[in-house]
Amino acid sequence: MNYKEALKHKKEALEAADESLLKLYHIVITPANTDESYKHIEDFSKDPEKFDDESCKKYCTDDEYEVVSFKKKAD
Repeated sequence: MNYKEALKHKKEALEAADESLLKLYHIVITPANTDESYKHIEDFSKDPEKFDDESCKKYCTDDEYEVVSFKKKAD
């Protein structure tokens, strides 16, 4: 899906998610390309506060995105 579609999908996922899920998991837009997604998520995980939805664009070369969730690191 393109970025605009991914943004809509993420919004819907956040609205449907329960609060405990949001405390335990990040829900992010990331490139659909596996290598690009890996790099994006790796960098995101180091400092999530530095990232917003648009941050994924600099990792993506083909304007294909997906919305993923992954467990937050324990403090």
